[in-house]
Amino acid sequence: MTGSQPVHIIIVGGGFGGVACAKRLAGDPQAQVTLFDNNGFHQFQPLLYQVATAELTPADIAFDLEEIFKHHDNVTARMAEATAIDPHARSVTLADGDTFTADFLVLAAGAQPNFFNTAGAAENAFPLYSLRDAKRARSRVLQLFEDVAKQPRLVDDGALNFVIVGAGPTGVEVAGALSELIHDVMPHRYPDMAIDAARIILVDMGDAPLGAFSDAAHGYATKQLKHRGVELMLGTGVTEVARDHVTLRDGTTIPTHLTIWGGGEKASPVVEASGLDVGHGGRVTVNADLTVEDYPGVYAVGDAANIPGPDGEILPQLGSVAQQSGDWAGRNISAEMAGVKREPFEYHDKGIMAMIGRRAAIAELGEHRHELHGRVAFAAWLGVHAQLLANTGAEIRAFMQWAEDFYVRPHHRSAELLAASHIDTPRIHWHEARQTIDDHNDQRT
Repeated sequence: MTGSQPVHIIIVGGGFGGVACAKRLAGDPQAQVTLFDNNGFHQFQPLLYQVATAELTPADIAFDLEEIFKHHDNVTARMAEATAIDPHARSVTLADGDTFTADFLVLAAGAQPNFFNTAGAAENAFPLYSLRDAKRARSRVLQLFEDVAKQPRLVDDGALNFVIVGAGPTGVEVAGALSELIHDVMPHRYPDMAIDAARIILVDMGDAPLGAFSDAAHGYATKQLKHRGVELMLGTGVTEVARDHVTLRDGTTIPTHLTIWGGGEKASPVVEASGLDVGHGGRVTVNADLTVEDYPGVYAVGDAANIPGPDGEILPQLGSVAQQSGDWAGRNISAEMAGVKREPFEYHDKGIMAMIGRRAAIAELGEHRHELHGRVAFAAWLGVHAQLLANTGAEIRAFMQWAEDFYVRPHHRSAELLAASHIDTPRIHWHEARQTIDDHNDQRT
């Protein structure tokens, strides 16, 4: 595909996949890219739980898309909601009724919570899949403490019972962060409150937290969560989420005014309704090169796609998968424009990781899942997240300063909540985090 006219590419979604694809095409003189996102900013999803627990402010993890691409004349970022997609015409219809057609269409619209038809969950649970979700959960947590400070009897009604559904990385990270908020910060703000009455209850159908990790990781996570006062209710599911309680499969009722949902995700509604072949989680089935069978010029990446790995298994919904697949789709589009053959996607596995709290992190790096705990695992976690930040064009110095404060000083960076103290411990720097990742990548090769 060559010629003097620019080739128009529409990207739906400004998450890791959409931004990476647009950045790859930003340097292609043939490409004219339009990126549609209903927020108008890139939200750094791996850290949403830290906004929800007042460790970061919303501004810390939101990056204006126009700012990201301000130096790229061939990329236009628009705040607009895509309400319909026609893969045959490679067109997108927006909420205002306007329709745009392109030579290439990239679906990178991300995910939404999957409540699995649990009664009341859509109405009453607090998911963590967007910045709006995180701000809503944060406001709820702070309001509950304010309410209990004024009316201590609300504790008996479950006002300080925090139920988290799902013991994957999101649930475990929320549980650990909530524990530190409750036990390290709230006593300074509410010295007369019976903080010990607060409960954090983590519910999951599986028999261990962090089910995708190793057995050793299960034991480590269980020990660290219990040490932080988190109650594990495993081997059972939630059948109802009400405004003031949850009901478990075995009939147990837990009074609570806040149920955080980390129990699964599915593709965004616009992807599900596109008419494309979708599989597990409502995600688009893609070929090895990220194209959609029978729809020339249509690609799907990140959480919008079921992407096959080298073993044929579907790759997990991770930020690194989304970023790499978005970048690869951009490469293949450039190849098509140049009349060159597309290449199958090659994912470089950075591993899986979770932060349970300060000095309690776990990472399984590389294809062979070399396991790390504690400070070194935190460095790996930091390195991967800093890489993802850098790939959005974000300035990482503020992130690194936060990371140092997070690890070294036991206080929360929040305008509302601040427990200031200092302890003398070694500092973790970016070069150490970067070196941790590089060392294990070298071992893989």
